Amino acid sequence: MKKFFIGLAVGLIIAFPLGINFGKDVPLLSNPFAAKPDITERVKERTGELLKDTKEVIHDATKPVQEKLRK
Repeated sequence: MKKFFIGLAVGLIIAFPLGINFGKDVPLLSNPFAAKPDITERVKERTGELLKDTKEVIHDATKPVQEKLRK
């Protein structure tokens, strides 16, 4: 029984940081308590990507109309 509890304690000590990193979608062996990037920076990054993708979709959707207007 003593070995079970020792194994449980060691397993928790190893699994806890790995689980945190897995949940954050970062490399498993990185520091689980490292500061994450500021929320405003993450929002700006994702918004920029979204705007870029949206511009491409709009450009592709209006391409046939633009070609007709050029003729």
